[in-house]
Amino acid sequence: MKQYVNQPVRKLDAMALVTGKPVYTNDLASMDCLIVKVLRSPHAHALIEDINTQAAEKVPGIVCIGTYKDVPHKRFTMAGQTAPEMSPYDRLILDKRVRYVGDAVAIVAGETEQAVDTALKRIKVKYQVLEAVLDPHEAKDGSILVHPEEDWEAKVPVGGDNKRNLCASGTEESGNVEEVLASCPHVIDAVYTTKANQQAMMEPFSTYCYKDYFGRLCVVDSTQIPFHVRRILGTALDIPSSKIRVIKPRIGGGFGAKQTLVSEVYPAWVTWKTGRPSKMIYSRYESQICSTPRHAMEIRVRMGADENGIVRAIDLYTLSNTGAYGEHGPTTVGLSGHKSIALYRHLDAYRFSYDVVYTNRMSAGAYRGYGATQGIFAVECAADELAHQMGMDPLRIRELNMPLQGQPLHAYGDVDIAESCTMDKCLARAKEMIGWNEKYPRKDMGNGKVRGIGAAMAMQGSSIARVDVGSANLKLNEDASYTLNIGCADMGTGCDTILAQMAADCLGTPLENIVVFGVDTDISPYDSGSYASATTYTTGNAVVRACEAMSEAIRRLGAEMLEVDFEATFFDGAYVTSGSQKISLEEIALKGCCGNCRELNVTRTFSSQISPPPFMVGIAEVEVDTETGSVEVLDYAAVVDCGTPVNPNLARVQTEGGIAQGIGMALFEEIRYNDKGQMLNNSFMQYKIPSRMDIGRVRVEFAPSYEPSGPFGAKSIGELVIDTPCPAIANAIYNAVGIRIRELPITPEKIAMGILEKKRKSR
Repeated sequence: MKQYVNQPVRKLDAMALVTGKPVYTNDLASMDCLIVKVLRSPHAHALIEDINTQAAEKVPGIVCIGTYKDVPHKRFTMAGQTAPEMSPYDRLILDKRVRYVGDAVAIVAGETEQAVDTALKRIKVKYQVLEAVLDPHEAKDGSILVHPEEDWEAKVPVGGDNKRNLCASGTEESGNVEEVLASCPHVIDAVYTTKANQQAMMEPFSTYCYKDYFGRLCVVDSTQIPFHVRRILGTALDIPSSKIRVIKPRIGGGFGAKQTLVSEVYPAWVTWKTGRPSKMIYSRYESQICSTPRHAMEIRVRMGADENGIVRAIDLYTLSNTGAYGEHGPTTVGLSGHKSIALYRHLDAYRFSYDVVYTNRMSAGAYRGYGATQGIFAVECAADELAHQMGMDPLRIRELNMPLQGQPLHAYGDVDIAESCTMDKCLARAKEMIGWNEKYPRKDMGNGKVRGIGAAMAMQGSSIARVDVGSANLKLNEDASYTLNIGCADMGTGCDTILAQMAADCLGTPLENIVVFGVDTDISPYDSGSYASATTYTTGNAVVRACEAMSEAIRRLGAEMLEVDFEATFFDGAYVTSGSQKISLEEIALKGCCGNCRELNVTRTFSSQISPPPFMVGIAEVEVDTETGSVEVLDYAAVVDCGTPVNPNLARVQTEGGIAQGIGMALFEEIRYNDKGQMLNNSFMQYKIPSRMDIGRVRVEFAPSYEPSGPFGAKSIGELVIDTPCPAIANAIYNAVGIRIRELPITPEKIAMGILEKKRKSR
């Protein structure tokens, strides 16, 4: 009987957070840390002809300065992905060639921040300024090479070619797309553009390093990928990973930003070189100009339907801008097609092709949704345009084509048939919540403002099939409590809590009897990390397996103590019984620590061959001011199928947070550069993210399914929830004022100019 799973249990660390306990990386750093900062390039593309650090080294309190001459010349990737990494090895800790404004030029470490700041100003650098490529359309096969080096390396063949500015390139297809599109009476051919966005997590990138008494490098790091950090630092520093230990404290948000190394390599180099503890805590300015934002993408969609509204073919081409380096470039682009094309189940043909290009802009990385957000924006807007061309209700075209349980998922790749899917229930309930029939398509308020509603559906995945690994170690202590040691990183999502809920139900013990131990790569079992919506599904399955093994171990020792056959025993969480005999867990736990040869410490690992997708429908109601073009999101109705919600409260706030981020992407957020490659919005004064006042009423419900491969029937929810706002809001704005904006963000200027142009054409 489930006591905790599917219940709104309070997060285990809730009180520590609200009472301000020292839980974050900077809280834990020792007082004698060297302060580490990086001198950054003022140029988008340049070669360092000379660098003079003599004056900087004379600043009192300066301990260490490093340039490209001082660091290992060994290329690596900062992308936190399971080896062999899909991202190319195109980085050095410091390089003679700088590739974007903000790229690292020198590392400075000193006793005080003031000393470091003074030294940074005294480093003299002579640059040979090179022409930069800033437009992704000019990158492929262009005359300016971002990575001309001969030691550029792709560990996995993904179609990359640094001499063509290609990080990755490829085509996937089924059937004859051109033939099927030619036979369709209704075809949409349109280009949709999404911009780079910052994850804007509360805690900036933060790393604290020290050497232990064995001379090993210990890294306390705000990261989603502790085990990948260990491997990547070993490669970058050219030392064995066995000499590195990574400890993950509480993370103040990640959203994918911390699936890539950002700050880690610089203090790690300092501590390895000097033996002194060091820390690097990014400012918000640094977090804006030299981090790992979402990949900007341009997506062309050709979608064809028959006279009944059945979508028969989709042709999708993605041009993705990976920026100066290729972190996550080859993998994010895949989701732009795989997670969007699969939303339409009747396809006779599809084609998905892509180019991922290098430019002299800040390197992109992982961000919640990981390419699916961009692809779903394009495809779900195209579906609306197709419906309008046919004179069909946009919800009707989705009802006719959406994924259904037991039906195929074209182009998805990791699951052929949807074994668990309530997309139809999600749409029906969201339609009812928003009052679609009464409000569609628009309502003129008579005061210059018009309201409209728009919808979108989405799917994501639960971990990366055949790649991701989750592990759990479970130990029965002598007081009959359990220690659950996991390798995945709780970054505010509450995974420590939900995994404890699963363990408590599996073991039939009170939740407070489960002690969850955070990640320490010396102690924790291996886990790929917290990304790709993997934690609930993958690590959850590992926890369930560990609990099953622990229950068996308890029964075996109990049977031995009762002197009965193992098969004759039953464990209910408190006692092992056999007929009228029973022995308590406390007695078994004590025996397990005294004169016992039976192990009451188990580790189990899980890696799935499939990635069962969660599903979602989101419907937005907006109000557009026809004079100014300003948009207000009045209401957002979202219904989610994540299998069994392990903790409905945490699932709900995950969904609300993802919707808020999606609203920001739709209406406000855009990293902008000038013609020299300098970022124009390098603080929260210029880079607008939505506050609670900007997101209107957000309502979330669940339409549970039961995923047979998931723990307690659960699927993951982390990324899915950001995918519907962009197309839903774009579609709502079109329904309100008849202006189709295909480029994000949808600003008041774009709407106002669209309205003026529409009036001009109607004269």
